[in-house]
Parts: sequence; structure tokens; C-alpha cells
Amino acid sequence: MANIINVLKCDSLQESKEEFRKIIQKAFDEHEGHYFTVGLSGGSLPAILAEVFPLIDTEWKKWRFFFCDERLVSFNDPESTFGTYRSIVIPKIPEISLNQFITIDPSLDSWAAANDYLSKMKQIFSRKSEIDFPRFDLLLLGMGPDGHTCSLFPNHPLLKETKRWIAYVGDSPKPPPNRVTMTLPVLNNAKCCVFFVAGAAKAQIVKDIVVDGKLLPAGMVVPKKGDLYWILDNESASMLPEEHLKKMSVDLA
Repeated sequence: MANIINVLKCDSLQESKEEFRKIIQKAFDEHEGHYFTVGLSGGSLPAILAEVFPLIDTEWKKWRFFFCDERLVSFNDPESTFGTYRSIVIPKIPEISLNQFITIDPSLDSWAAANDYLSKMKQIFSRKSEIDFPRFDLLLLGMGPDGHTCSLFPNHPLLKETKRWIAYVGDSPKPPPNRVTMTLPVLNNAKCCVFFVAGAAKAQIVKDIVVDGKLLPAGMVVPKKGDLYWILDNESASMLPEEHLKKMSVDLA
């Protein structure tokens, strides 16, 4: 993919899902490695992907799923992102097996969980050091009403992290407080990052980032050698001037 930033305004949720599908399809079609490496997020995304993923024309056995962040809770806890995908996404795709999901170990505490997750990630990316950042094929991201993404929150010291792939968060302002998250250098080394944002509650924060350049965590995701897409519905894009919008379809030619 070329190094392009696209803000896509969609007239309906169905149109948003279709643009999402096209971007995911394009990322898979253009990937070159043995595995197609994908970072997943929680919030409203699992329900969206439960509808979008079954429409992808792909070889599911090549996919390896990571989590852009995860809460340190049991997989049976409603707050577990992996637990949510296991419940509502995996049953929609019989070709996917649980061992394709690289997860945290929720039985571990704090940094032990972060280091364990880092070790699992290195096995897939075959890096010798943490400083040599992994290059994900695709990161699927959401944004909170405060502008946070993953478990990277406004004004948090982790926004200045430059070396680690994975970090432990013990003071999340949004419960539960204990989490593991990818860092900005990992996000910004991806081949493609996609934000899926919907609802009027996100309109002001979208404007703050896209128009005003406010330095909020989601706005700090700018892949150095990759593509960045913001998929917005009418409500979340309602405060954006027309010149900031690209009402278009992703070209799959």
C-alpha cells in the first residue's frame, strides 16, 4: 500500500462496514509474509468484525491475531477482549482456530503478563531485540471519547515510550485499571492502521484530531511507512469541514 491518509465519511453503518471490508481485503491481498498479522481492538469492534470478517475472501489459516491491548482479567470476564472475540467472532468463521490468537496470560501479574505477551509476539515476528519493532500487516483500532486508543490515554507517560513493544498499564483511567498495550512505535510501524469510529459522541474529538491537530493518543497514530484510514459515519464526521473528507470507496483495482 502507498503511504496515504484517508478520512472516509460513510452515509450509513452498512456503508462503513463495506469500506472496512474492502480495506481488510486489500491488506490481505497485498501481504507478503508467511503469516498475515492483525491487531484487534475491543469496544464496539468485535460486533462489527463478526459481520465483516465472514465476507473476506481469504486463507484463514495464514492469519495470526494479536490484541492491540487487553485487560488483565479472566478470559471468561465480560471485560476480556479475547473473551469477546471467542464468544461472538470465532463462531462465525469455522476455519479459524483458537491457536491463531496470540493472547496474554491473565494468570500473570503486571509486567510478567506484558513480558510474556512480548515473548509470544517475538516468536511470530522473529526479532532479536525489542527495539527492532514488529511490522504488522493490519491494525484495527477504535477510539474512546477522550481520544484514547489501545490503552494509551491522554497525558499518560506511555505516550513518550520509544523502545518497548509492549507495556503494562496499572493506572488506566477507564476500568479495569490493569492492562497490557502495544506502544506507539509499534502502531506507527504497521503497514496499515484503520480507525472505525461512529456516533455523535465522537464528533468533537474527531474534529480535535483531524482538523485541529490536537495531540491526543489516536491522533499520534501516523504510520511512518504505511496507510492510515479513518472510517467515520455521518455523526462522527459531522464537525469536519468538507475539505477534510474523502467520501470515496477504497480502490481494489
